[in-house]
Amino acid sequence: MSADLTGTWAERQVVDFVKYRYVKAAPDMDAHHLTAKTDTMTRRAYAVIAAGFLTVSIAFSIRYGYGMLLPEMLPDLGISKAQAGAIFAAYFAVYTIATPVLGALTDRFNYRFILTLFTTVLACGAMLMAFAHTLWLGCLFFAVAGLGHAACWAPVAALVQKWVPDHKRGTALSVVTMGLGVGLPLWSIILPAMVKASDWRAGWIGLGVVCLGVAVLNFILVRNPEKDQPTEDRLLPPKPKFWESYRDIVKDRVFRIIGTSYFLVGMTVIIPYGFVPVYAREALGLPYTEATRIVAVIALSGIVGQLTLGPLSDTIGRIRVIMTCNFIMGSACLGLALSTHSWMLYLFSGCFGLGYGAVWSAYGAAASDFFPKEHTGGIMGLWTCILGVGSVISPVICGWTIDVSGGYFWAFVLGLMTGVVSALMLAGVGMHRRRA
Repeated sequence: MSADLTGTWAERQVVDFVKYRYVKAAPDMDAHHLTAKTDTMTRRAYAVIAAGFLTVSIAFSIRYGYGMLLPEMLPDLGISKAQAGAIFAAYFAVYTIATPVLGALTDRFNYRFILTLFTTVLACGAMLMAFAHTLWLGCLFFAVAGLGHAACWAPVAALVQKWVPDHKRGTALSVVTMGLGVGLPLWSIILPAMVKASDWRAGWIGLGVVCLGVAVLNFILVRNPEKDQPTEDRLLPPKPKFWESYRDIVKDRVFRIIGTSYFLVGMTVIIPYGFVPVYAREALGLPYTEATRIVAVIALSGIVGQLTLGPLSDTIGRIRVIMTCNFIMGSACLGLALSTHSWMLYLFSGCFGLGYGAVWSAYGAAASDFFPKEHTGGIMGLWTCILGVGSVISPVICGWTIDVSGGYFWAFVLGLMTGVVSALMLAGVGMHRRRA
């Protein structure tokens, strides 16, 4: 292997992994055995994918259920749009801080324990939201939910990739993220019915109870991935320490580029999910039930994106799919800014969902494409931390622009700018890796 292939930290890790795991540890293992081994999908792998699907479904339903319940919460709590954005920001602030720690810990400890524990914390945070009667309690309780959600994406994506063969990672992650596309349409029907029968607080209780059920299923279905044991453990390179791993990762140029793109996407996606239902209710005069259905349109079109663009990333490459998704989302935000009729709102929300549905699985699979699998949890955790910073900033800025301008135009223009820039900055990543 030529010396120029071992320049970056990520490339050195790949070389060491192959050298020690397959060449020295198992010299008599032929290529047919390795191929057969990596192509196998066990029943436990399907169970883990199912658990990931359910976890993602309820976690993102709680996150974006805030936007669906917000039109009813605003008059009851007596808060402004900027204050409503602050509650959302509190969620993402805790989510951002906790995600990289949990992502790295799951690479070293028990996935089953962490996923069960933190889905329970998420359920508690959702149910506590029913008892929020001030701005500060809303921030506190939704921050608890953010802590729980911190274990419901990066660790799930890392776990699924460790259970499935390499050539099925994009497809498996698309199935997992499809939980979002299935969960949100269901809750867009359930929550208005619960609000009509009782009030918005009943909606939070319902979300929390279902999340507790998912925590039980995580305990039943999830197992740590089986690890290949080399014939001589002493031949394996020493595992880097916790903070040493992060220090070396952040020095990698490609990691920083993709991370910055992830940050901008974090600013983009919050805008439609957080403010479109309120925009439809206040600016276009749609009834509450119809306004919440717009979230279902985003989620359902997201399934189409997951089924088409997600698996396509296994053949044409992750970066191309990510760039396409980010362009679609940014352009859709411009369409939302210019919408004057309900049909336009539905149309551009559907376009946004196409990109949103596929982009997460592509980012998740890119972590294993460019870096060693044993570091996937930590890398996804760091990227999600960076995304969370954008998600903290975005709702506060958007809420402030809405309060100051009296309209939603500039909030959606922000989504246009961040979506397009996040796509353009990835143009050199694929070329960089092909040359390497």
